[in-house]
Amino acid sequence: MADISKAVRMAVDTGKVKFGTRDGVKAALKGDAKLILLSGNCPSETRADIERHAKLSGVGVHVFSGTSIELGSLCGKPFPISALTILEPGNSSILEIINK
Repeated sequence: MADISKAVRMAVDTGKVKFGTRDGVKAALKGDAKLILLSGNCPSETRADIERHAKLSGVGVHVFSGTSIELGSLCGKPFPISALTILEPGNSSILEIINK
């Protein structure tokens, strides 16, 4: 988990990301996303919706082991984040770590 945490933080700092489930669904529909990271406590209905759209567009989905509050904190935000959409990973190795 430490590697994923570092990679997520690096992606937020150096790459192009979007926060939130609505942006996650939009990016999955368009196929713009490289990866969508969902919090462990993301609502099941939202999770199923994002996973369905992501599968149709060939976008990878990974469930983060922490809660939305932990994911928000990891991203340096003072609010919970249920979905983090990675459009460009920047200097992060998040895509390689997730695909292992």
